[in-house]
Amino acid sequence: MPALGPPPAYARCVLRITDARTGHPVDAAPVRRRLTRVEAHVRGHDTGALRVLLVADLLVRTLELGGTPVWPLLTGDRDQAELRADGAALGIRPFEDTRDVGSGLGESQVVHVLEADGTAPGDGVLVAVAPVDVAADDLGHPEALRPGRPSAHRTDPAVLRLALLSPPRVTPALLDKAALTEAGDTLRRWRRAVAAWARQPSRPVPDQVRARLRAAWEDDLDVPEVLRVLADVEASTELPEGARFETYVYADRLLALELSRDLGSSA
Repeated sequence: MPALGPPPAYARCVLRITDARTGHPVDAAPVRRRLTRVEAHVRGHDTGALRVLLVADLLVRTLELGGTPVWPLLTGDRDQAELRADGAALGIRPFEDTRDVGSGLGESQVVHVLEADGTAPGDGVLVAVAPVDVAADDLGHPEALRPGRPSAHRTDPAVLRLALLSPPRVTPALLDKAALTEAGDTLRRWRRAVAAWARQPSRPVPDQVRARLRAAWEDDLDVPEVLRVLADVEASTELPEGARFETYVYADRLLALELSRDLGSSA
């Protein structure tokens, strides 16, 4: 059984993100509680664009969890309606259209999120996102990866979200049958576990677990480490079930996987 480990010897209160321009970490919100503008730059509508939008969504959620107000914007002139529909199906919250807004609102930071080979804007921090490789032949039904479209073969959007969250954002994401199967199995197991743990008295998230989660998502959006923490909590025999439940609900504020969706089910 993997040990949960002690809390980190340091405490972070600000998201640090690697600026692709310099390769060095910077504060995503350098002035406490001042507005940060997050711009997602896409060139069309495909799984690569969805991954860019998903990383931008994670950035917004992390900043808001730390108390930073955020102004999320979406650039790109092609296929925005379809991209927004698929993003909403993936649990991505709405981004304003840059064509509908004026100049900045006195924000203290601008963070641009775009594919690694994209054209970098001239100002602000640059967050690069590796591309997505879709193994259409392996999946058999490319429409399975169109989360906003009805289809008999459509992948559960939460499964697709987890599959895209699992690799580091700087690593190309391979979407094939194996990746989607693993994500689906994990999601079903975690939802069943959360529903079962919810039947026990609630307990607070343990300090060391909360510290590990925050250290992970505030350290360059290390979502794979967040998932490892949840796997350790699942396997632990030391934590009360009520504490496991609260841990998963707390982490889902970032992950947005609807981990508590099956509460009250008899399964």
